[in-house]
Amino acid sequence: MTDFTDPARAGFHPSDAAEGVTMATGSTARFVAPGAATQGRFGLFEWVAAPRTGGTDAHLHRTFSESFYVTAGALTVYDGARWVTARSGDFLHVPEGVAHGFRNDTDEPASMLVLFAPAPPREQYFRELAEIGASGRTLTDDEWVELWARHDQYRVELG
Repeated sequence: MTDFTDPARAGFHPSDAAEGVTMATGSTARFVAPGAATQGRFGLFEWVAAPRTGGTDAHLHRTFSESFYVTAGALTVYDGARWVTARSGDFLHVPEGVAHGFRNDTDEPASMLVLFAPAPPREQYFRELAEIGASGRTLTDDEWVELWARHDQYRVELG
């Protein structure tokens, strides 16, 4: 296995070594290149959204940008101004502080690559979401706000 902390070496990360989590909805997140594999420069995840599943309500991040590249199917994404349909090949870049969100409104699965830059430890956020769903735990509104804040995620109310 390659030492990903050595900036003088290329780092090969085989697909079967990538960790992933499954959400209670059946959607999955695969941590293709977490920050540990990129010296913190970016994180790259693959998200496969099960049919008719919510993803995220409108929210923003203060310390990192997020980009979405749809690789299959169609997703409904919030681009900071409106909800639009993004199909395979479409790309959305979201700078720090800009509201965004996504969901799958179709009867088919959809997938996308999600790029975070620089690389926050987003895999921990997704692990926590998967654990909450798997355990059947119910969080209060205050507990959700605290969880989101720990991971630089802030809900945006749309008017």
